Amino acid sequence: MNTTISNSILSASIKHSGAELFSLKDNKNKEYIWEGNPDFWGKHSPILFPIVGTLKNNTYTINGKEYQLPRHGFARDMEFQLIEKTENSAVFSLHSSDETLVKYPFEFELQLIYTLTENSLNIEYKVINNGNTKMPFSIGAHPAIALSENFENYALEFEKQESLKYYLLENDLISNKTKTLETTHNLIPLSYELFENDALIFKTLESNSLTILENSKPYIKVDFEDFPSLGIWTKENAPFICIEPWLGYSDTAENSGDLFEKEGILVLNANQTFNSKFSIKIL
Repeated sequence: MNTTISNSILSASIKHSGAELFSLKDNKNKEYIWEGNPDFWGKHSPILFPIVGTLKNNTYTINGKEYQLPRHGFARDMEFQLIEKTENSAVFSLHSSDETLVKYPFEFELQLIYTLTENSLNIEYKVINNGNTKMPFSIGAHPAIALSENFENYALEFEKQESLKYYLLENDLISNKTKTLETTHNLIPLSYELFENDALIFKTLESNSLTILENSKPYIKVDFEDFPSLGIWTKENAPFICIEPWLGYSDTAENSGDLFEKEGILVLNANQTFNSKFSIKIL
C-alpha cells in the first residue's frame, strides 16, 4: 500500500511499509528521491527507530536483561497504519506489539507526519511513551536524494562556518578517531573518496541546515534544527547522497550495553510525547 499527497508544486508518495518516503516530485515530474535500485541500495528514506546505527554485538541490556536489535532498529521493516490524510498531509502510526516487545520492552506509539508546504516536504516524528516507565530511544532519518548528474558536479554547503569534525566507524561502531573536512566558504565538493570509510558522522554541528548544490546552483536544502547529529552517506558510484538528521548514533566500543547509558540516547518519561521534525526543500 502507498499513499500520495500533493500541492500545486510537489507530490510525495509514502509506502505504508516502514512509512517510507519513496518519491518526491515537482510539477514538472522531476524526481528528487533515490529510486531504490538494490544494486546500490534498496531503500529510499527509511525511519531509524528505536536506535540509530549499530549496537555492539547487536545487543543491549535493560535492567540486566539482554535484548537484540538490528542496525537502525525495526520500524523501517514494519507496517504502519495510515490514520489521517488530507490532500497535502498524511499521518502514519506504528504501535508496540508482541513482536516489538520481544526486541524492545516498551509500550510506544511512533507517528510519522508528512506535510507539503509550498516547495517543502516537512517530516515530523512523534514518539509517545504509553508505558509507566522511562523509555530510552533514538530516532533518525535516512533520505537518499537522487543525483541525476555526475557525483562530482555536486557540493554540500553548510549553513555556518564551522570545524566539520566527523567520527570514523570501525566494525560499524563509532571509534575515537576523527577527521575534519576542509571547507572553502562552507562548501564541501562531493567525491566518492569522502566515503571510503563509510558514512561521515557528525556528533554535533552548529549548522541547522545544509544545501546540496548542483553545478554551483542550489538544488535541495535539508533543515534539521531539531537534530544535533548528522550522517552523510553514499555507496561507491551510486547516484544519490543521503543527508541523515539523527538523534543518537552507533555504539562506541567502550559502551556498557545498558541502553539508558548509551551515548546520545534520549529518555522519555512515562505518558510523555516527543516531537522532532526536519524538512526537504526543493530549490
